[in-house]
Amino acid sequence: MFTSGLDPKPFSSPIDNYLARLHTKYSGFQEGSVADYIPELAKANPDWFGICIATRDGHVYEAGDTRQRFTIQSISKALAYGLALEDRGEDYILSRISVEPSGDAFNAISLKSGTGMPFNPMINAGAIATCGQIQSKGGLSRFDRILAYLSACAGRSLDIDTGVYQSESSTGHRNRAIGWMLRNFDIINEEPTDILETYFQQCSIRVNCRDLALMGATLANQGRNPLTKEQAIQPDFVDNILSVMSSCGMYDYSGEWLYRVGLPAKSGVGGGILAVLPGQLGIGIFSPALDAQGNSARGIKVCEDLAHELALHQFSNGSAPQPSLRLSYDGSQVSSCRRRSPQLQQTLRAIGHRIRVLELQGELIFSTFEPVVRLVLKRAPYCQFLILDLQNTVNIDDVSLKLIGQLHSDLLAQGVQIFICNMSKFSRLFRRKGLEQIVQFGNEDTALEHCENLLLQQMVGSGWNVVKPVSLMNHSLLGSLSEQERSWLDIQMDKGEAVKGDYLIRAGDAGDCLFLLLTGSVEVRLPSETGQAGNRVDVFEAGMCFGEMGFLDGSPRSADVVALDQITFRVLTRQLFDRLDNDYPQLKIKLLQQLSSLLSANLRKSNAELAAYKG
Repeated sequence: MFTSGLDPKPFSSPIDNYLARLHTKYSGFQEGSVADYIPELAKANPDWFGICIATRDGHVYEAGDTRQRFTIQSISKALAYGLALEDRGEDYILSRISVEPSGDAFNAISLKSGTGMPFNPMINAGAIATCGQIQSKGGLSRFDRILAYLSACAGRSLDIDTGVYQSESSTGHRNRAIGWMLRNFDIINEEPTDILETYFQQCSIRVNCRDLALMGATLANQGRNPLTKEQAIQPDFVDNILSVMSSCGMYDYSGEWLYRVGLPAKSGVGGGILAVLPGQLGIGIFSPALDAQGNSARGIKVCEDLAHELALHQFSNGSAPQPSLRLSYDGSQVSSCRRRSPQLQQTLRAIGHRIRVLELQGELIFSTFEPVVRLVLKRAPYCQFLILDLQNTVNIDDVSLKLIGQLHSDLLAQGVQIFICNMSKFSRLFRRKGLEQIVQFGNEDTALEHCENLLLQQMVGSGWNVVKPVSLMNHSLLGSLSEQERSWLDIQMDKGEAVKGDYLIRAGDAGDCLFLLLTGSVEVRLPSETGQAGNRVDVFEAGMCFGEMGFLDGSPRSADVVALDQITFRVLTRQLFDRLDNDYPQLKIKLLQQLSSLLSANLRKSNAELAAYKG
């Protein structure tokens, strides 16, 4: 887009446009009525309507009244259940609150026969029992902890609508009856007044549509808020929350909801719906007019369209996780950036298949990682080193971590080593699972070089990596020249030396000379905007040359070249090269032939690697 130096106007997102169309489509939908059994809720404007989607990496799409505040009501039940699980543990909570759909209205005074247990934590009886399991800690009351918990899920500080709370408390006689029944069966272990008032306050927490979507994205992101990066919900309990949302979250409509929409969800009589596509995104809908089941009438319609039109139904093929394996290749196809002598290169081409690289991607969960395990076991008999590259991996669950640990120990016993690279974002996970013993590398290139070095040591023996100095007379670039031609160049070419860390070339320099390295080694790095050392793309040793591309076509240098130790070199300047046209044309032809041969070898290497990267 041509802007004539002006700031470019951003393109509109097709997702934003879609939500705007969806909002327009249902803005005139008039079915349902605002809840009036709590007087304050009856004051809501039935025309309020918002739609919001938040991705697991924190991008938010929204349309309509997404910042209009309303009370969270029963949506809080799902999140409070997670806090109770954290406080008491799964076994304790299941001994007091079941997880079965009830078949009764959400506010029914009904408990399981014999035990007095509520049917599930999504009906009022179960939610009050849940509230009773949450503890006061660290000088914070039950409600203070619930408010902080929900705020962490939303990614901002929430507050309470005191008017709605007072209205709920003054009319909550049925809930008080439920509370005393729970006390009678020892489901709660104290006089229920404080628990009930906490429950009324919990339902009166104010949120907006965007908050609901980010709460959903937090659940989709294994309990970590995508904006604040705070671990709001312990990962071990996210599946428990989503499970009860799936089976019981939409009142008496839960079964049909799961059939039509296919997402774990929770609704509230304030008009909100929170839905989650696990591992991908959260959805928030707000429209106060309710249907006969107590769900947002507009919200149901919108979510059905979203599930159908964006293929969000969790049981549809469209929402299946992507395979974990991105690419697989061996060390004979792709080598490290370190240049080797022709003899060592030939050795690595012959034995490089003993190095296998597996580039992983996306979510590593059992269903996506299990095929990788099968491939590892299939390839292991034919290789010595396996490199797992996690650069494109976004999450690793406990099952996959355990499988990696088991593969490492089992294969090591058979003489096959596993290395991990690009795993800095998962370091804590690996430490938590006791997997520090797996050797780690910052990137794939350093891992490949390490494996190549180990193979060469095995095949060539000690001293394989000793790089001997060369004279100009014995330099590989001059191999086709006569002794007389080499002697002439020895007289004419400039000499140079540098110490470790010196820059021989900087990106952007004129490409006016060719370097012939006689001692030491240099590293070619891509320029970095941060001031730190950029990624390396080549390492040259004595007997090799560099800078040929810019030298031949006159283009500016595209990378930095830095000395890795003390080096000496000779320089073929463009001025001297141009003199050869008249002084020594046959010599220039030979040098061009040598450079062409060098470029051809580099091109063949690049083509082989490109073929490997294409799979």
